[in-house]
Amino acid sequence: MSKGILTSREKEVFELLILNKTTKQIAKQLGISEKTVRNHISNTMQKLGVNGRASAVVELLKLKEISL
Repeated sequence: MSKGILTSREKEVFELLILNKTTKQIAKQLGISEKTVRNHISNTMQKLGVNGRASAVVELLKLKEISL
């Protein structure tokens, strides 16, 4: 298995984001706090060097880290 740039949890968060889930819904589904969800999103954006969730999703799709 090739090692991606995301942790498995970051990937889970973004896979739920592209399903139009809110931070609150993601937190509940994964059994983590909303702050932790936001931290995963923020860490991912920092890794990618982008501003905003939408830009992060676009980059992750390009890198084949996530799929629609």
